[in-house]
Amino acid sequence: MLASRVVSSVVQRQVKHVTPVARAAAEGLVAAVYDQVEQEMRLVIPPVLLHSPSPEVLAAYWMLMREPLMAAGAVDRATKEAVAAAVSVANICPYCVDMHSTGMYDLADADDAEAIVADRPGDVADPTLRPLVHWARIAHLPDEQAGSAAPFAEEQRAELVGVVVAFHYLTRMVNVFLASFLLPPRLTPAARRRLKHGISLLLSPTLREFPAGRALPLLPATPLPTDAGWAAGSETIAGAVARAYAALEAAGDRSVPPAVRALVHQFLADWRGEETGLDRQWCEDLVERLPVRQRAAGRLALLTAVASYQVDESVVAEFRRDHPGDRELVEVAAWASLAAARRVGAWHLAPDRAAPPQ
Repeated sequence: MLASRVVSSVVQRQVKHVTPVARAAAEGLVAAVYDQVEQEMRLVIPPVLLHSPSPEVLAAYWMLMREPLMAAGAVDRATKEAVAAAVSVANICPYCVDMHSTGMYDLADADDAEAIVADRPGDVADPTLRPLVHWARIAHLPDEQAGSAAPFAEEQRAELVGVVVAFHYLTRMVNVFLASFLLPPRLTPAARRRLKHGISLLLSPTLREFPAGRALPLLPATPLPTDAGWAAGSETIAGAVARAYAALEAAGDRSVPPAVRALVHQFLADWRGEETGLDRQWCEDLVERLPVRQRAAGRLALLTAVASYQVDESVVAEFRRDHPGDRELVEVAAWASLAAARRVGAWHLAPDRAAPPQ
């Protein structure tokens, strides 16, 4: 019991900018999500905790991640962890790269895991995994994939695109709200591999495949949006995605001013996955179009959507001046993260489905 409390305390301190709901204080929807997470992941992990100030957003995140990644289906867990790691590399999220490449040590091959970490998809030795890793690494760059056939069977689309969308969402949130690294960054390569081997053994019970659909009762059913048609091949994933999208859009309605939502959508309509660079002047130029009191929310939303690694203390502090509550902060970031992730997902509809209106 004491060890469990110590671990929980350390995990909770990884969360930045917000105060997570403590396990002992959780009620209602938060408690229901925590119960599922504990049963399958052994503890309430930091990505779950960071969402806890908004119960509906927490439930949306959990089902958006759990049902494609953790549930049994047409794709094995090792492949899905590799896809998650590749997306994490693409979004410059060292925390998620550490987490999901470590999972590969137990499920697949350590050398292949480290090839993904080093951003060398061509060095992945597994011939089945290699094209999927490359596809996931550039899933947000539609122009680089134009004319190429998807490297998976149609019955695998819902799960694999689901993992891509979930991690385009999650890596943005992690970059904003969690410590930059899961593992100590100054380890030598040999020491890092030894540590990953050890952690992978501890993680092993959490890396199995779980029954599908368990998260669905957390949120009410709703129709699947057109731009999420990639999920239609799996009733469970379609249900999870529809519910999660609806809950996260409702969070945006509550906490993101309409002018900010319009500005982000306008930017994403022309966005083709390109990086914005280290200079944030592009963002400053855009937020000048907003009313003065909405500029902090606009800055937070735009940076979270396309340059989440640039959201720093100053961006959060400015938002907090007019919006001191944790719930609003989480909901603005979550809505913006989903807006970008939805855009990516819409580029991976099945060939026989019309592209959604832009």
